[in-house]
Amino acid sequence: MKEEDKELYRASIKSTDTEERLDMWFYRPLGFRCALFFRNRGVHPNVITIASIFLGVAAGICFIKENIYWNILGMLLLVWANLYDSTDGQLARITGQKTRWGRILDGFAGDCWFFFIYLAIALRETEKPIPFAPEYNWGVIIWILLSFCGFWIHGSQCQLADYYRNIHLYFSNEKNGHEFHNSEMEKREYAATSWSKTFFWKLFLHFYVAYVENQERMTPKFQKFINTVYSKYGTEIPASLRNEFRKGSLPLMKYTNILTFNSRAITLFIALLINQLWIYIFFEMVVLMALFFYTKYRHETLCRRLTQKIEEGYEFN
Repeated sequence: MKEEDKELYRASIKSTDTEERLDMWFYRPLGFRCALFFRNRGVHPNVITIASIFLGVAAGICFIKENIYWNILGMLLLVWANLYDSTDGQLARITGQKTRWGRILDGFAGDCWFFFIYLAIALRETEKPIPFAPEYNWGVIIWILLSFCGFWIHGSQCQLADYYRNIHLYFSNEKNGHEFHNSEMEKREYAATSWSKTFFWKLFLHFYVAYVENQERMTPKFQKFINTVYSKYGTEIPASLRNEFRKGSLPLMKYTNILTFNSRAITLFIALLINQLWIYIFFEMVVLMALFFYTKYRHETLCRRLTQKIEEGYEFN
């Protein structure tokens, strides 16, 4: 890679703190090559995101059939969709085409993929016997479990992981923290936006306010911490406080990555290959939920400790 390409590649990455090893080894280098290809042809990042939605949905449809060839095709399509999910962000950063619409489309893409994946699992498993209780079929139980996974468990895990990474970026380098939002700021923008002139943006803000509010409800100790920081220092957060927060937050980034795509996809692929899809449900409901609560506990403990330190008069500089 040429030296100028190396510089551009580094600019296409948000932060090595928040990148997963598999992403840095596979998705980011290949995504960068794709980003250069699309940049040279004037393709907007949002077009790549929309393409990833179609690829991910097609992957989910491939998983409905209990056929190894269809399932492998679905796996390849899902990897392709995630590659484009990496490409769109890298393309946006190297071309300066970062928009909030793009960020929302990016999150919506992943939700679409997994909606069809859950639907495929439910359709495929409904008439199958329940593991360890073969006298009973899954029936409506699988639909209830997967609805719970899709609408609460998956959403909560990804929202918290996204929030913690944006917080980490904000404290590590304020310039990289532009995606760290609060609900009061979003509510003000929502109130100032017209339904008649910008209907779809207003609709987006309606749901985005709820999204941010849910992130804030899940992190009460962090909300107290950030309010304490702003009360004492305003937005000029001392470097020593940023460094101490980063030091405590950095070990948790590997857990936030596990809560997102790669670990889910690997587990799903294994479950498909051995035709035991209950393993994926167990992984999401038990393993990832345990990690979700552990990560939340660690992060909230860090925030409580730093809040107490400020309240006791410790002077960061």
